[in-house]
Amino acid sequence: MSIQSNLQNIKSTLPELVTLVAVSKTKPVSDLMEAYNAGQRVFGENKIQEMVDKWEQMPKDIEWHMIGHVQTNKVKFMAPFVSLIHGVDSLKLLEEIDKQALKNNRIIDCLLQIYIAEEESKFGLDEEELTTLLASPTFKEMKNIRIVGLMGMATFTDNQNQIKKEFTHLKSIFDQSTIHNSQFTILSMGMSGDYQLAISCGSTMVRIGSSIFGGR
Repeated sequence: MSIQSNLQNIKSTLPELVTLVAVSKTKPVSDLMEAYNAGQRVFGENKIQEMVDKWEQMPKDIEWHMIGHVQTNKVKFMAPFVSLIHGVDSLKLLEEIDKQALKNNRIIDCLLQIYIAEEESKFGLDEEELTTLLASPTFKEMKNIRIVGLMGMATFTDNQNQIKKEFTHLKSIFDQSTIHNSQFTILSMGMSGDYQLAISCGSTMVRIGSSIFGGR
């Protein structure tokens, strides 16, 4: 199967309002260009340096999403162009994004990463930390970031009930958050293995790599 036909197959299963982020980490520019030529414009990378290299080489109408864990000292490299940062999990990181966005005269869209899995290896905020962050004076003073929604990763398991429970939990946190934050429109959850379940639980953005580009 070609990248183009993989993309078409996946897109044909997505509801109209769900955004597909093509997870292109570790893949060569030639693979990304194949997806680009098939109409894909949103790409997700998990290493900032790799994303910068690809951004420099590829057409400028691409939306680059940073989907990996972000180190504060690397923010400056992507601040000139990144469209959406998925994995924001601390006020400290938000402050750095705000600072670098200001230097680039931009407002950078961010998603707050919520910890929903039963694995210790995942990053994210819990509900209490989310509420505290959104209410903090420091956050309210930030002019160069915009929190547009939430992101979460389910436990890596075959247990569909557990994954569903985690996605449903994240959706309820999202629904609660939107009451106070009208800018919250994106709920990023679901990857190659569980995106259809995620969509049925209310996801508006799915991150799919191996089903488009093949295995790593």
